[in-house]
Amino acid sequence: MMFKMMMCKEATHLMSRQLEVPLTFQEKLSLKLHLAMCSACTQCNQQFHLLHQTGKYYERLIELDAGTPPGSGGDNY
Repeated sequence: MMFKMMMCKEATHLMSRQLEVPLTFQEKLSLKLHLAMCSACTQCNQQFHLLHQTGKYYERLIELDAGTPPGSGGDNY
């Protein structure tokens, strides 16, 4: 079996997708190998994770704020 090196475009697609759905074993392995050799994609992957975590954090804040009755201190402006 011959292994083909993943291109950055495919790697970024997998980086983004892994934040929403589990990758297959082959996809994980290919992405891990690519990240081991590509510092630009490693940095991109870190940024994807940071953006995803930030989005989830603000999503939780909005959900919590939506459950706060009006006039009870939930307004931050």
